[in-house]
Parts: sequence; structure tokens; C-alpha cells
Amino acid sequence: MPSRGEFNNKMEEANAIHLERYAPLQSPPGPDGRHNNNQDGFDDVAIEDVMYMEDADGETAEPGVNNVPKVRNLYFNDGAKRIDYILAWSIKTKKLEEGKKAREIFEKNLKKEGIEIEYDLRGKEIHFAKLHAPYHVLNRYADILAIRMPMKESLALADLKEKYDDLEHPATSVTLKMWDAVSGVGKRLLKPFQVDETILPKKKKKYTCPYSSDKHYLFETTEDGQLEFSNAVRSRIVDYVLRRKAFKEDTQKAFSFGIKKMLNDGYYAAVYPLHEGHWKPGSFNNNRKILFDHWANWKNVLKYQPLDQIRDYFGEKIGMYFAWLGFYTNMLVPAALVGVFVFVYGLFIMHASTSSKELCNAKNITMCPLCDRQCPYWNVTDACSHQSASRIFDNDATVFFAVFMSFWGTLFLEFWKRRQAATQYKWDLSNFVSEEEPPRPEYLSRLESWTTLKINPITGIKEPYLPFWRRRFPVFLCSYAVMLFLAAVAIGAVVGVIAYRVSFLAALHVLEKRVVTDNSSGTAAIETVTLVYKNASLITTITAALINLLIILLLNIVYGYLAFWLTDWECLRTQTEYDNSITLKLFALQFVNYFSSIVYIAFFKGRFVGRPGKYNTIFGARQEECEPGGCLIELCIQLAIIMVGKQLIQNNFIEIVIPKLIKMLKKKCSKETRAQKLARTPWEKDYKLQEAQNNSLFYEYLEMVLQFGFLTIFCSAFPLAPLFALLNNIIEIRVDANKLITNLRRPMAERAADIGIWYSVLYGISRIAVISNAFIIALSSDFIPRLVYKMRYSPDHSAKGYLEHSLAKFNTSDFSPDHRPDPIYGHVDICRYRDFRNPYDHENKYEYSDVFWHVLAARLAFVCVFENVVIVLTSLVAWLIPDVPTLLKEQIRREAYITNEVILKTELMRAHGEEIDHHKVNAIMSDEETNNYETSMYGSQILLHRQTSI
Repeated sequence: MPSRGEFNNKMEEANAIHLERYAPLQSPPGPDGRHNNNQDGFDDVAIEDVMYMEDADGETAEPGVNNVPKVRNLYFNDGAKRIDYILAWSIKTKKLEEGKKAREIFEKNLKKEGIEIEYDLRGKEIHFAKLHAPYHVLNRYADILAIRMPMKESLALADLKEKYDDLEHPATSVTLKMWDAVSGVGKRLLKPFQVDETILPKKKKKYTCPYSSDKHYLFETTEDGQLEFSNAVRSRIVDYVLRRKAFKEDTQKAFSFGIKKMLNDGYYAAVYPLHEGHWKPGSFNNNRKILFDHWANWKNVLKYQPLDQIRDYFGEKIGMYFAWLGFYTNMLVPAALVGVFVFVYGLFIMHASTSSKELCNAKNITMCPLCDRQCPYWNVTDACSHQSASRIFDNDATVFFAVFMSFWGTLFLEFWKRRQAATQYKWDLSNFVSEEEPPRPEYLSRLESWTTLKINPITGIKEPYLPFWRRRFPVFLCSYAVMLFLAAVAIGAVVGVIAYRVSFLAALHVLEKRVVTDNSSGTAAIETVTLVYKNASLITTITAALINLLIILLLNIVYGYLAFWLTDWECLRTQTEYDNSITLKLFALQFVNYFSSIVYIAFFKGRFVGRPGKYNTIFGARQEECEPGGCLIELCIQLAIIMVGKQLIQNNFIEIVIPKLIKMLKKKCSKETRAQKLARTPWEKDYKLQEAQNNSLFYEYLEMVLQFGFLTIFCSAFPLAPLFALLNNIIEIRVDANKLITNLRRPMAERAADIGIWYSVLYGISRIAVISNAFIIALSSDFIPRLVYKMRYSPDHSAKGYLEHSLAKFNTSDFSPDHRPDPIYGHVDICRYRDFRNPYDHENKYEYSDVFWHVLAARLAFVCVFENVVIVLTSLVAWLIPDVPTLLKEQIRREAYITNEVILKTELMRAHGEEIDHHKVNAIMSDEETNNYETSMYGSQILLHRQTSI
């Protein structure tokens, strides 16, 4: 409890700020000497309570007496008209007079449309206009936009559950009963992960249809006969009006319309709906705080998401993203479990496999040098640890996991379509039709001086016209030429990393030579260098992967900037065209950037090395070759470092740590006192938050789609990828939720029926993954050569003797002087190398042997069989699983039928001169059709219940 002196000082400070900022707009004092208006966001409280009063968000100022949180001020000064939108503009701008005139015309047109405006001109830098849409405006635009509104339900609906308790399905089969029993057990097991339904109850599906004012009698209304509009619908209607009103006298051109064009021109600084309260502890309970406490808070990291409440607060577009992300995360659970099983199986056999035992016990096999002159001969047992580690991932379970992940990708996409259909039905998106898009404000700004205009056949407004062949085609050609160059830069970076790998590996060998031959070197130094030499390949692989990750992250920054610059240069008309173009560019560039090094190791490394005495060179240097254990372990290390490193650095560090550091620095540097913060109104506080960008979800989808690529395209090399993806996504959901709730202004509640172009991208990746994994198993692993050996060449059809079978022989006398190892390494007559070639004493020495062609044919046959079988089976599974559940189709058709029946009967009654009221409607819905309607309503709840369980 503060002292009386502290109390007086804080009281005087808060009161002074209050009077200085708000006195100009306060009403005259009443008989009791207190002001009555509340436009500053404060309730009327006695002056002695100033210290303990709450801020305009309902957040408690100080703990102590009178500590009762308030509801946030979301209304005009009269306390009755709700604030639907905020317009903010700067009074310190170069376009002051021009902007003032544009705002006057714009706001005049808004008032003509019926929008009510109240101003807050107290700020020294930013002024605000509060917008309110009266009921008659909402009603008119609900009719114009055909917004789906809830229809009246029959009075008999209350007795439905008991009536249809045993009729959840018209003919419940044994299979469905078994499924319901299994899903019931699953629900009980998952109960600890469910949200608290006492606070976030499940929203029931309401029967809705497009609103029509002449059929007002069909819809649910309040006691005074008015429709109830949610906050999201109110914001959508106001946003629709804002995007279509002119701000110049010339209304015949597209340059003169829309709030987005005004934002782009600097006439307004920000446009946003208000958050519905504060989220911090001690604040008044509101939708924002409830979502933070039961969704965005880290204590809910293992809880399911309250999707209906997310949709109600942020709109269908953001709700659909979190629905998809949550479904994707759930589907990762079985993939992660299978991946862990495959990994554990690999751990069990890594030392017990025949090939590992043979290699680790082969004492008399001398391998050819890994580089020219500077590298020594080495014993094959030096690769024992490498071979054992490789067996963790290169085993029979790898093929199973690749097949499993192919089916998993198909099932994920097919089940998502079903979940999406159920979500669309519940959120009234089944018949969603996108509105005709206006031109982008940036498009109009760039072409404001363009003289060639053309009338839009849809809107009838003159818009700039760019001829395709003379203006667009050259720009597109240059744009995609630059993209090819940027992709070549990423490939060039991979070549640079390859050069580093070759030179660094050679440097380690030279270091070992110098230390061993230097008599002054101590025993500890020799032992250390020997240890490094034995693990030179592993050290080189890890350091090269880390360097490659750093290059990838740097190139991503450059690619992001250049992709937006190129897309802006293309001057695309609509936001959809712009989004699709930037999606194609950024996905293509980041795909090449992330996967080029992985593709090199998977499909090219060690394929064109040559042989001892005749190595193929690039820029005078030998190409890299795989260890006797194969390249799969290197592929696994590369994939793990890039995938996990991306998630740790880009997803978690950048999205979690950096924003907290920036917030901490701002707080340290801020000179604003607690009283000054309390004096800010809700619209001022929301203005201080970061703007919710139109393309914010684009980066979230891109991040997840690239992760899906890591999981599926190279799953056979890294079975733990689904586990790391699952852990990342659990964190990602809360990071995105926290960002939306605490850091960003409330975005406009946009509608979207699906995840857009990203579904097509995911489908394309799932098909590429089948081909990729077939080639990884055939080319990067030893699965096919071992299989051929066991089936064709092994005397007892086992893997015994495979090591000797897979190593070719080379006579060191065939080395040219330039490639012969330094004599200091001793003399060896015969060395071995990993390839299927004829021995030195064969008439066609060092040429590919019959075994090579046999293995190559088996590899190609495996690719063809694997690819075709998996694609046929996954396609069959996709065909067998309908995109829309049959029960859902029946519900949609039944609802359309009931709607038509009710409308026909009511219109017939109106034609006969009868007055229609809710009693007549209920009477109509109590006929035979009512039973259909009731069944539809109850059936829809059953359907959504089952879809959720899936």
C-alpha cells in the first residue's frame, strides 16, 4: 500500500494529464461539479479514486482498494453507439492540406451512406475518427451482400435431443457404432487436452441462409424485431463501405476510390477495428482476454484450439489458417510415432547388422586415398563408426517409412478436405463466393499518370490499361529471368560449400601428416589430431551444413526483398494476382535455396567421381565421394541441421526472442509514466500496436509448406523429421496466437473458404515426394545393392560377404605421378575403393562390371515399381475417400430444400393477403417439413461431432 504522499503525487500527476488532454472536449460540469461525458475512455469516478482507477482497456492500474476492472470503452460519447472502426491520420505530414480535403470528401460520402462519425482531435500528432454503422446501414448491406444470418428455429426444437436420441443416423450400421465406440474412448483419452467448455463452449451449428429484407420474418431477431450482427460482421460491412467510397470529386476513375488508396497516399495513417479489451492479468474479462488465457497463453501449449471463438474474433480467414495448422499438427502425431519407431529400430541394429560387423572387423582391407598426393591410404575399419551410424537410417525400415509417409501425405490432404468441408458447413462458407476485387491501391498509384484507360466491364469504372505484349510481357520476361539468376546464385552457393568441403577435408589430412611427422609434437597433440583425422568426414559434413544454413538464412532475406520488388515491378491489378505471383516467386526461390544442397548430396554426390588413377575433376579438383557406409548419413546430417536450425533460428528466435528484446528495449527507452499510459484511450493504445499486414498469413503458410517439403520429400533420410516438426508446430501455434492477441492491431475479419493456392502446392509436394524417396532409396542407400547381392550373388542368400563384394581393387602402380600418394605414407600394392568395377587383372580392367549393370537395372526397376505402385495406391485411397462426407451432402441439400419449402409457403400466404409473423412461420415449420428441418439441425450437430473426432 503506497504512502499518503505517494498517493497525492500520483493523483495530481494523473489528474493533470487528464485535464490537459481531455478538458478541451469535456462538457460543462453538472450540479455536482463533475463532467458527464466519457469520451476519454474513463468512467466517472471520484477524484480520490484516480490512483486506483483502471486504464481505458479495463486493465487494473494499481492493486488495492477500488480495484474492480472495467469494461473497455468501445462506444461513442453517448455510451450507446458501438465503435465499429477507427480512422487515424497524422497532422504532421507534407500532404496536410491535400489530405484534409480528401478526408473531408471521403467522410462526407461516408455520412451520406449513413455511417456516423465522432472525432478525437486531442492528440498532438495523431487524430482519430470513430465510425459507427447504425442498424439501418447494417440491415441494408446485409441485404446487398447476402450475408448469411441465423433463421428462426421451431419451438419444438427444444425437445429434439430426446426425440432423436436413438436416431443419430437414419440407419446406424455396426461399423458406425464401432467407430462411435472407438472415438468415444479416444475422446476420453484426449480429455486433458480439450479446452474448458465451461469458459469456451462449443458453438452449435445454426441454420442460416442469405439475408433478404423482404423475407425478414424468417430470421432470428431481438425482442424489438432487429437482427443481431456480430462484431466481425459489423466490421466487414464498414470495411466494405470504406473500400468503395470516393475521396475526390472525380468519381469516374478508379484513382479516386477506397480507403486502401488513401492509406497508400498517406491521407490516413491507419485503419482498424478495436480490440475488445485488454489481455493482461487483472483486466476485465473480455473475448480478447479469454482467448489469451485459454489459447495464446503458454500454459495451453498442449491444449486444442477454440476454433469457433478464433473465427468469431478474427474472422474466417485467420480461423481457417489455425484450423489447418491444428489439423496438420494432429496428423503429425502418428507420423512422429512411426518415425521414432524406425529410428529406435535403427539403433538396435546399427551394431548387430552383418554389414557393420564385417566392416568393423575387416583389419586387412586398405582403402585408396581420399585426395591426391596429400592423403594417405587408410584402413576400412576407420569408417566403422560412420557405417554403424549409417545403418540407423539405411535399413529395411527406411523403405517402409518412405511408403508410410507417402500414404500419410495423401491421407493428410484427403482428410483435410473433409475437415475443411465440415468447417465450411459450420462457418457458413459452403456457398462462399469472393467479391469482385477492386484494383490494388499500389497499382493505381503507380499508374496515376498513365494515359491509357479502359472501362472495367464489371464495375463500369475507368481503370488504367496495360497492353500485354508491349508492356506486361517484357516485364514478366525480365522478372523471371532475374528469378532464374537468383536460383543460380543459390546453386552457386552450394558449389562454394562443396569447394569448402573438399579443401577442408584435404586440410585435415595435411594437418595430420604434419603433426605425425613433426618430432616436436607431443603425445596429446598427436592423439587429438588422430581423433580429428578419423572423424574428418563427420567434422567436414557438420561444419559445411552449418555454413550452408547461414548462407540459406542470408539469401532468404535477399530473396524476400527482391521477390516483392519484382512483383511490384510487374504492376499486377488485384491483390489476388499479386498474392499468387509473390507466392510462386518466394516458394520457388526458397525451395531452391533450402533444398539444393540436400538434392546434391542425395542424387549427385559420389555419382561421377571416376576411379583411382582416373578421377573426374572440376576446376582441377577431385569430386567428393561417399564413405563406404554410403551418403545417406551425410544426407541425414545435412537435412537435420537445415530443418532444425531453420526452426530454431528463423521460427523461434526471430519470432519469440527478438520481439521480446525489442519490447524490452522500448520499455527501457520510453519516458512515458504510468499515469500517461493510463491516460491513453483504447484507440490510441491499439494504434501503438503493430499493423496487421495483409500478407502476414502468407509467411506462416510458406513456413509450414516448406516444413511439409522437408517431411515428405526426404523423409527416408531422416525419420525423426516428423517429431521435430510436431514440436515446432506446438510452439508455432502459441507464437502466432500470442502475436495476434498481444502485438498486433485487430485485423479486419476477412472471409475465406479454404487455404487457397497452398493446397495445390501441398499436393504437388506430395507427388514430388514419392519420386524423390524412390530415388533416395535406390541411389543414396545401399538397400538395392544389398538386396541384389542377397538374391543373386550370396551363396546363402544373406548379407555375409557384401563388403568384399562392394569394394573394387586397384593396383597402385597404375597411379600417375601427379596423383600418387606421398611416399611418407608407405607403399601399398593393392587398394580398394567403393564401386562395382572389374579388378586390375581383368582384360577390361577398371571398366564397369556386370554387377554394376545388374544393380543399376535393379535400381531403375525399383524406382519405377515404387513410384507407380505408391502413386496408384495413394490415388486409389484419394478416390475412395470422398472430399465431402455423404452425410454432410445430405444436410446441405436438406437445408436448401427446407428453406425453399418455408419460403414458398410463406410467400403463398402473403399472396393471399395474410400477414406473416413469427407465429405463422413456426406453424409452417411445425408441419411435416419441420421434422426434416429438425432432423437436419440435429443431424448437423452429429455430423460436426463426428468430423471433429476424426
